[in-house]
Amino acid sequence: MDGVLTPNLPSTGRPRLLVLAPTRRAASETFIRANLQRLPFLIDAYFGDEVLWRQPRRFLYGLAVLISKVLSRLGLLRLASLLPSAVAVLLIRHHRPDVVLVEFGFHAVRVMELASWSDRPLVVHFRGADASADRYLKRLGARYRRLLTLTSALIVKSREMQRTLTRLGAGAQPVLISPSGADEHRFSGAAPEKNPPCFLSVGRFVEKKGPLETLEAYRILRQTAPWGRQSSLVMVGDGPLLEVVRSKVLALGLENSVRFPGVLAPDGVVALMRQARAFVQHSRTAADGDQEGCPVAVMEAQLCGLPVVATVHGGIPDVVQTGVSGFLVSEGDVRAMADAMLRLAKDGALAQRMGSAGRAHALTSYTVQHHINEVSSLLNSLVPTG
Repeated sequence: MDGVLTPNLPSTGRPRLLVLAPTRRAASETFIRANLQRLPFLIDAYFGDEVLWRQPRRFLYGLAVLISKVLSRLGLLRLASLLPSAVAVLLIRHHRPDVVLVEFGFHAVRVMELASWSDRPLVVHFRGADASADRYLKRLGARYRRLLTLTSALIVKSREMQRTLTRLGAGAQPVLISPSGADEHRFSGAAPEKNPPCFLSVGRFVEKKGPLETLEAYRILRQTAPWGRQSSLVMVGDGPLLEVVRSKVLALGLENSVRFPGVLAPDGVVALMRQARAFVQHSRTAADGDQEGCPVAVMEAQLCGLPVVATVHGGIPDVVQTGVSGFLVSEGDVRAMADAMLRLAKDGALAQRMGSAGRAHALTSYTVQHHINEVSSLLNSLVPTG
């Protein structure tokens, strides 16, 4: 059947899961689909941007989501949830899932009435901006409160996200705090002590990732002789702030020590991590309130064996043990970030110890398989018995 994600597991006795997500086009959705295939469920997945004429159920769901978006822009938020919820109930009657999982809170409000119109447990997976950005929390606050009365369980990426949802009324249902994790087999093998003081940043060039702050910290580091002048910075990724950062590099005269390799496949990122002294990311709260959940690149760096210099932001303090596996500074404190980078530039043995401690810690709780196991356990606990 089209749209069924079938893990490589025996089919006998497996419960069925209906997954509803906003889009299949974004990189985050590719990651979602890769993870879904590892769940021990028979999975039927529908994406809100699919309007496929030859597949009536997918056409109907995509059309319902499209109409919902139009109604939402008109401010008719209650009305916007009726048609997608009705179509979701039709999907439930067709596929007969044991549990319904909806990715992203802003998408869940479109289909949330399925929980009141059917007897299937509803689980919502909040992933980042949907539980932090003003464009969601302010506009959808009342809808979120309604959603939180209908859900059987929630999945969030950090304790900070849990606190936000608790303020909106969550608490009666189980809340699983589970970062998405990274692949511990692929991300391994870094030896920071043997590498020159090269600092690596991986992520989209957007405000909440703090690329300008990371660059400013590096500028301060470069002024410190001799270690700073021997250092380099590699910034992997793309995004709306990329050209701004490039221009800043030229203005600072750092074009010979800062590189922009663009978007890389995972193996390309691993190769750079194995050449680096440390991973750096100055995550911060954006002007619109948007925050990180738990950055996957931070988990990848720790699993690879790199120390991390980052901020006390989102789920990062859950992953990085400051003073043990890296250094965490306050948002906006680029001087403290530069000082931490200097310590690692000067002391390769310290970088090695921190990187080893980071991998050991990440292996306990921040692998993809650990995330899959936690989500599977939660979903299985909601499967009706008898």
